[in-house]
Amino acid sequence: MAWLSIRGVEKQYDGNPVLKNLSFSLDRGVQLGIAGATGSSKTTLLRIIAGLLQADGGSVWLDGKRIEGPDEKLIPGHPSIGFLSQHFELRNNYRVIEELEVASVLTKEEEEKLYSLCQISHLLSRKTTSLSGGERQRIALARVLLKSPSLLLLDEPFSNLDPDHKRTMKQVLKKISHEFGITTILVSHDGADLLSWADSLLLMHEGQIIQEGSPQMLYQNPINEYVAGLLGNYTRIDKNDPPTLVGFFENNYNLQNFPLFIRPEHLVFDNATSRHLEVKVGNSYFMGNYFLVEVEVGEKVILVQTNQLFYKPGDTAFVRYL
Repeated sequence: MAWLSIRGVEKQYDGNPVLKNLSFSLDRGVQLGIAGATGSSKTTLLRIIAGLLQADGGSVWLDGKRIEGPDEKLIPGHPSIGFLSQHFELRNNYRVIEELEVASVLTKEEEEKLYSLCQISHLLSRKTTSLSGGERQRIALARVLLKSPSLLLLDEPFSNLDPDHKRTMKQVLKKISHEFGITTILVSHDGADLLSWADSLLLMHEGQIIQEGSPQMLYQNPINEYVAGLLGNYTRIDKNDPPTLVGFFENNYNLQNFPLFIRPEHLVFDNATSRHLEVKVGNSYFMGNYFLVEVEVGEKVILVQTNQLFYKPGDTAFVRYL
């Protein structure tokens, strides 16, 4: 039996199903990312796993024991599960150390190690009202971890963070998982945020799981256009697109399972050969360490990623598939 098992979970609101016979399992120590568009019921699922919301059907099992919902126990929640909402509320006018101490079941040595991993040691004497959003979130995370959960559930932890704080939060979560051996489930509406963090991904749409697997597998082999868009930029190639474009993939690379979802980095500019596709260069976008270039085959626009841009709009160029 898996350490965490979600079995046929269902949930309705006003007679409308929002979770539909949803099942999956998770081994201990795994970092699972759950991604889906707004309204795919990711948070609902997370709250049911935490024992904070009653499922209408199915069950959740942790380490061989069923997790009870709030209709079955006086105080909702499970003692071995830590849940951090996307609002990460802290009490006003308290010092950080006061906010944290009331939650702790750890030794002083363990607390200090956790504060260091969460990068909040320098904030302990500050008032909670004088913190930035990223600082508040790391403190709220530490408060959950001070209860020594074996399963950590995170609801949209990156949604209110700027790129720098988001990067810091990912580093913190990686270190915590490694140092404390905590199994983590993190939900996000932006699947690309999870690619560098998760060991495994589960993608949801309208209350159902539509694809699951490793980040690399899902990124390279999306089952449909919804999945492709969740995980990054892509170009969809259909059978009825310009014949030269369709033939380029069919004849040169034996790609025949249309539609194809081609990532920009799968195409590169190169010299003309019989295996290359002639394109007309359109707009380009500087993305920091690469350029994203729109090229045209007839009326079809394709995205190409390149480290150096030698073309201007209107130029003829050639690309090949990697």
